[in-house]
Amino acid sequence: MAPIVSTAIATHRRVFRLSRRMNLISGAVIIGLLVAVALLSLVWTPLPPAKMQIIHKLQPPLAFGLLGTDQFGRDVLSMLMAGCWNSLSIAITAVAIGGTLGSIAGISAAAIRGPFEALLMRICDVIFALPPILSAMVLGAFLGPGRFTAITAIAVFMIPVFARVTLATSLQAWSRDYVTAARAIGNTRLTISLRHVLPNIMSQIIVHGAIQLGLAILTEAGLSFLGLGMAPPAPTWGRMLADAQTYLALAPWLAILPGLAIALTVFGFNMLGDGLRDLLDPREASR
Repeated sequence: MAPIVSTAIATHRRVFRLSRRMNLISGAVIIGLLVAVALLSLVWTPLPPAKMQIIHKLQPPLAFGLLGTDQFGRDVLSMLMAGCWNSLSIAITAVAIGGTLGSIAGISAAAIRGPFEALLMRICDVIFALPPILSAMVLGAFLGPGRFTAITAIAVFMIPVFARVTLATSLQAWSRDYVTAARAIGNTRLTISLRHVLPNIMSQIIVHGAIQLGLAILTEAGLSFLGLGMAPPAPTWGRMLADAQTYLALAPWLAILPGLAIALTVFGFNMLGDGLRDLLDPREASR
């Protein structure tokens, strides 16, 4: 009886580990395909995304092109491919900038402590009180809509998110024995932060960055929907949704297709983040 029970337990554990790795594999495959489509759009699309053919407007999928045309006769597939590059490039750039600045601020606050830590937390509270949509509206009033406005609005919101996460994980690292030993032999706070704290919290930063990319995609789509993203004629998924509102009854695919693209991208980043957490977090691995 005991061998049967042990075999069943071992099988259950293997299935459980495989299911957890499937998050990472599924997310990596989805995001890999989207990145491939985005890069491909830089050199090839079925038709120029901005090319208008009024005579072929509102053609359903397969009637003219693989995914039909919009109200101006533009090829929907070409617009989705070009929009993939625009959305991913804005989201990745914004998260990279916000993640870098926020991580530097969090690690510095954990090393310095005192008034600097309290000031950083109050600044984070102020930024959290201003959602990225509102920040983009303020920036748009001064700078006008465009890529820079979208990246800045998302990055500013990402800074306190990463600062809080990095501060919490850095404080845990500073309480470890290896940091105490490093301080005992005379290492400076900067040296300890770079050599001991940062390498031990990098996995949490990477995982959090992957998850925040999904939120950045949603935010970029919302900004484009409101006309605060990239200026026309550059296609974005959010603007495609906004333009499709008038034609929901006549041409529902104009809203369904970019909506599915946004949902798939967010789903892929969330799956990738969960998979990376299971892979890189030693506490999850031990469980």
